[in-house]
Amino acid sequence: MEAGKEVDVRLDLSGVLCPMNFVKTKLQLEEMEAGQVLEVVIDEGEPERNVPRSVQAEGHKVLELAEIPDGHFRLVIEKV
Repeated sequence: MEAGKEVDVRLDLSGVLCPMNFVKTKLQLEEMEAGQVLEVVIDEGEPERNVPRSVQAEGHKVLELAEIPDGHFRLVIEKV
């Protein structure tokens, strides 16, 4: 993740099925200001593959996608 970037909002979507992961992420991003950072915890598999791609297609910046020890993924997004 870029130095100096702080997470403004955290969203835990572990256990949430596709396509609701992206829908909930998108709704959260709509409430945020440009430049703010959102951290989302998503499941392995479809969410981990699809959510980052969909977020980028919306024009936002994916700062990080990393597996975390519990088997989920940490997705960090900067709202553009």
